[in-house]
Amino acid sequence: MTLCTSSILRTVSRAPGLFARYSRPLGAVRSFRPSIFSRTNICGESVSSTLAAGDMPFQAQEFGGLHHEDYRIFLSHGNTAISPFHDVPLIPDRSIQKEGTEVDGNAIKQGVYNMVVEIPRWTNAKMEINTKEPLNPIKQDVKKGKVRFVCNVFPHKGYIWNYGAFPQTWEDPEHISPETGCKGDGDPVDVCEIGHRVANRGEVLQVKVLGVIALIDEGETDWKIIAINIHDPLAEKMNDIDDVEKYMPGFMQNTIDWFRCYKMPDGKPENRFAFDGKAMGRDLAIKVVEETHQYWKDLVNNKVDRGLSCCNTTLKESPYLISSSDAAAVLSKQPKYRKTEPIDPVHDTWHYVNRTA
Repeated sequence: MTLCTSSILRTVSRAPGLFARYSRPLGAVRSFRPSIFSRTNICGESVSSTLAAGDMPFQAQEFGGLHHEDYRIFLSHGNTAISPFHDVPLIPDRSIQKEGTEVDGNAIKQGVYNMVVEIPRWTNAKMEINTKEPLNPIKQDVKKGKVRFVCNVFPHKGYIWNYGAFPQTWEDPEHISPETGCKGDGDPVDVCEIGHRVANRGEVLQVKVLGVIALIDEGETDWKIIAINIHDPLAEKMNDIDDVEKYMPGFMQNTIDWFRCYKMPDGKPENRFAFDGKAMGRDLAIKVVEETHQYWKDLVNNKVDRGLSCCNTTLKESPYLISSSDAAAVLSKQPKYRKTEPIDPVHDTWHYVNRTA
């Protein structure tokens, strides 16, 4: 079995409203609030992941230098490195507690999923789960030898939501969507989390699905799920896409505008959408998540081969399962975490574009 090559390590501890950073041999570490884990079987059967529900938090470990090509974020659970693509469960497996209250199991079954945060709101660095490296670290996208940043297209500053992906989902590039007539983009399903709190890179959130946008990116279907952190003050009031306009007027219009225009400063045309550029409701969004979860099962169970890294440390039935010591060896090869350097001011300038009426 071929292992993956990786990056560096940092962890952060979080108490409500407080972040503490401390030094480690390879960097700093972020431990996120305890998350609930599902027991997921790749074949859809009763047995599954070795990740058990409990009080142990995920940790985000950073390597290399932020905004450099060698920057990576790896996730771990307890003393074991895990893949944010394969090992973080899509579906929480029991009631999720919020300040002594619980969200019942029925609510969880109705569109509450784990989300891995790649890009915090208001930031510009284009981070993504790397599907080809072992253990699938989060890294900054690179084009023509340079790390990528999205432009500030007036009036938008960076990403206007916490942006990330649903683990254990995959848009099969050989599947043609009947809704869009286009193939998938080969990545986990993207999520725009619209709650008020700015999240952290590598954080795992439980979110409620509200709707979906079908972006057509260079001839490929690129689903964008609209969701809200279940701990957000508005979460209990929002259950479908129309509720976003009710409680956050103008927000979906600006979300569509962001996706339409964000590549224009680079000389590219406006992006296109299915459904006449309208966000669709929760039912279609959940259908997309369920379908792409099945495509992921086929991928990680070696029913299809698309040249991606399926290394994991928890899926007992997967032929790509590796030991915790092998996973630790991946992290041991990463460069030490380096202090963040100031970014070029050019990445923080405003761009103005002519929009189609």
